[in-house]
Amino acid sequence: MTRLPQIALLSDGRRLHLQDGPIDLIVAARGRADDVRVAYDAAARRFTGLLDELCAELPELRRAALPAACSLEGTVARRMYAAVTPYAWDRFITPMAAVAGSVAEEILGAMLDVATVDQAYVNNGGDIALHLGRGEHFSVGLMDRPDRDGVMRTMRIGSDDRTRGVATSGRHGRSFSLGIADAVTVLAVTASQADAAATVIANAVDLPGHPAIIRLPANELQPDSDLGARLVTRDVGELSQDEIAAALESGAECARQLFHRGLIEGAVLRLCGDMLVIGPKDIEEQRSRPPVPESAVA
Repeated sequence: MTRLPQIALLSDGRRLHLQDGPIDLIVAARGRADDVRVAYDAAARRFTGLLDELCAELPELRRAALPAACSLEGTVARRMYAAVTPYAWDRFITPMAAVAGSVAEEILGAMLDVATVDQAYVNNGGDIALHLGRGEHFSVGLMDRPDRDGVMRTMRIGSDDRTRGVATSGRHGRSFSLGIADAVTVLAVTASQADAAATVIANAVDLPGHPAIIRLPANELQPDSDLGARLVTRDVGELSQDEIAAALESGAECARQLFHRGLIEGAVLRLCGDMLVIGPKDIEEQRSRPPVPESAVA
């Protein structure tokens, strides 16, 4: 029997929910009603079959990326590869590090190809592709840990900003992490670039060899993991304030390098309640305010 994706408006009647296997998207657009409807129809069409496209090239997507050696054929697969290539020169990274952001970017692109809307976003589990018309802005809620409720702070992205992608990575997320960050949220020009950079920075928030950090081979936890036998973080015991600061600074130095290379627009690193901000983006404390309609959580 052919598997069909789940496609439906949410109960608020404004946002579209697209789900197929591990891909779970929340899509929102604001503009003329006819344009929004056309955009949603395009999102649903492009989403249908997208998981199958990725699965067809999954073995290659799980292999280490090599600079200038892409043999992938699918549009999303090639976008994933391009997003991780800047990091493939000096570290192990696979295109899977950019899968969520690349999918979000593809669906948003399909919408914008057929409709003119004031604002739109595609949120793939906290990895967000964003469109802002002139004068529009977007508020991103930051969570201290992705596995807990509650927005800690907010970031405001304006139409004059270069940022059109937001992604979060860390040891509490959907994927394994080599580092110990509770969460690293990255702003970048595209969602695929943000996704890849968030993975790299989160891996860099670390205290190698620390006895309070429990690590296991990724393939013992998930046999088909693209990380193979590399050790991934499973638990972090008590750390001193100096150790927390050292781990965050390790990740911050990585983020600064990416910022100066133009690969990211900013980053927020969180570990054990402490936070570091890299880049010029203002971060505001969230004081129990309800989220505005044009917002999403990363």
